[in-house]
Amino acid sequence: MTAELVRGQNHPLSQVRLEVRVSAGRPVVAGATLSDEQGRVRGAEWVAHPGAPTLPGLEVSKQAAADHRLAFDLDALPGTVHRVSVLLALPAGVGPVRFGAVAAPFVAVTGLDGSEVASYTITGLDTESAVVALELYRRQGAWKVRAVGQGYAGGLAELLTDQGLPEARRLADSINEAVAQGLARSVPAPPPRTPDADRSRHAAASAPGPDQPYAGPQGASGTVPPLQTPSSSPYDTPGGQGVTVPQPGYQGGTAQPDPSAVAQPSGPTTGPVDYSHPGRRTSAPPPPPPTAPPAPPGQPARPVAGDATGWSMEERLYNQVWGMFEDLARSTAAYRSAVDFADSRMEQELDKALSDPRSRIGGQSEAAREAAQAKHADLVDQARAALDRDLAQLAAEADVVEPALPAAYARWDNPVWHGYRVPMEIPMAVRLGDLHLPESEELSIPMLVRLPLERGLWIDSGRATLEDSLADSDELRRLAMDTAVANAARLLAVHPAGEFTVHVIDPAGSAAPSLAPLVRSGVLDGPPAAGATGVADVLTRLTQRVDLVQMAVRGGAADSLPPGLDTAEQLLIVNDFPHGFDDRAVTQLRYLADEGPAVGVHLMLVADREDAAGYGPLLDPLWRGLLRLTPVPDDHLADPWVGHAWVYEPALVPPGSQVLQQVLSQVAAARRSWNR
Repeated sequence: MTAELVRGQNHPLSQVRLEVRVSAGRPVVAGATLSDEQGRVRGAEWVAHPGAPTLPGLEVSKQAAADHRLAFDLDALPGTVHRVSVLLALPAGVGPVRFGAVAAPFVAVTGLDGSEVASYTITGLDTESAVVALELYRRQGAWKVRAVGQGYAGGLAELLTDQGLPEARRLADSINEAVAQGLARSVPAPPPRTPDADRSRHAAASAPGPDQPYAGPQGASGTVPPLQTPSSSPYDTPGGQGVTVPQPGYQGGTAQPDPSAVAQPSGPTTGPVDYSHPGRRTSAPPPPPPTAPPAPPGQPARPVAGDATGWSMEERLYNQVWGMFEDLARSTAAYRSAVDFADSRMEQELDKALSDPRSRIGGQSEAAREAAQAKHADLVDQARAALDRDLAQLAAEADVVEPALPAAYARWDNPVWHGYRVPMEIPMAVRLGDLHLPESEELSIPMLVRLPLERGLWIDSGRATLEDSLADSDELRRLAMDTAVANAARLLAVHPAGEFTVHVIDPAGSAAPSLAPLVRSGVLDGPPAAGATGVADVLTRLTQRVDLVQMAVRGGAADSLPPGLDTAEQLLIVNDFPHGFDDRAVTQLRYLADEGPAVGVHLMLVADREDAAGYGPLLDPLWRGLLRLTPVPDDHLADPWVGHAWVYEPALVPPGSQVLQQVLSQVAAARRSWNR
């Protein structure tokens, strides 16, 4: 079955001899770049393009065409290659200059027999004239394909520069020259593009000409969606091709190695792709990630903490965590799909057996029912065995990754907190809880959110969506405030001294027990604001700060901010919202939620959704704009790839632990020293 990918989604490859087929509707240039474990293209000899169409393990077309067929032999790639990026570009000086003016390119990864493995339609392009369509990359010793769709308005020169190629402009000019020479030859128009509905059954016909096959980016975040994303990650974010006729001499889609190419063997590197493009950085490359010792024959590779791509151990661990999230989502989706298929097949067989009245006589109907149920059980058992195998591998990886996480990513019971020191730099992400699925309750994936926060948080203290919880209303409100304090303390702990300020609004003073660690340690900007006057004072000060910073940024006069203005990131915790808020205060709060994150002011509401509904539709945008978290486990978070409802579990301090007070004491001491 073909996997129809969306931007940022990946899919495993079960074979190493492949073709990437591109259908663009008009002539485009197809190429590929090879990247090492840091995501860098080492030189022009690592780029396959119309002027140099052959590299070890891949071949690309010699000219621009509406359709391309690019050939890969992943086992023949140099050992130093971590991923292959498939590139598309519009020919310079001929026809449209942006992908937004042409039909969305369609890319498919197929076997040598033409059967599609994965496909991707590159949508959302506008002013871009070059795009990274797909990437083939290694993870845990296996190859995967990821849909990228990352476009570049600056064309091939900008794309190659982003991948770390020093002579990007010169190489882009040589590619355009080779394409211009190819276009000088008469190329007949290609046949009509294959309809979308038939792509899974018919390969697109190739345009006649001396085209040759080819090979191949990098979201969470995302992050994608990351992008990501980065999603991204969801949270962050966190990047087409054609079909060409192979020349004589192209044997079965396998590109012949070029002895003149650079190929030094090295161990494969695993991990999800970092869409921030390390080529933009000016620091020296990091040391290579750790590698696992060779596994016994027939055994999976032993997991190693930090073996993903990245320029620091923190970044590698972040990418590794999101790779685990993607793998768990994919494995569970495959299991659920197999179970649905088994259920549907059993129903069809029972309907067919019972549709004939004659089968109801004697024991024929019972025999048919037992046979259908046996087939159903066999299919489900096979699917569960595959899922259990994947879960065992992920659990082994989690066992080595969790103890190696830095403080920003670690649980509160991780020993890393006992050696805590106030950091000098802001981390790239922070842990706000854990995620798991019903099929894998014992396997939790850290929920990492990129910093700075792009949206506020709503800690839901109501019972409307937490009916399965055994806690009463008062207990839920206390747990919600404890969750808010734990998250605020973590944000304070992972920022350098003086780089993060916390304000608290507690109109009725009901959160005093939960706020005690923050108040006793002295890390708050001031005492929790109470009463209508306190609420108005804090909201007015933060609103004025947002206005001042916005005007300074938009006017290009950041140096003109008042000398006493606190330029640190600001977090406002509001307890028991909307009690104690009048219409003006609610309007100010909405303004902070909408405009604050862009200028470093973030919101954390502790509120019952039903109580807030009393304001009517006024607060609906606030509810939709904040990331909802719960003080008890709840399945309310959905990922954009396969639509799983992930169970969120808050990151709370273990009962009786003094780690929170110890960490906050160090933060307070560092803040006092910094303010001297």
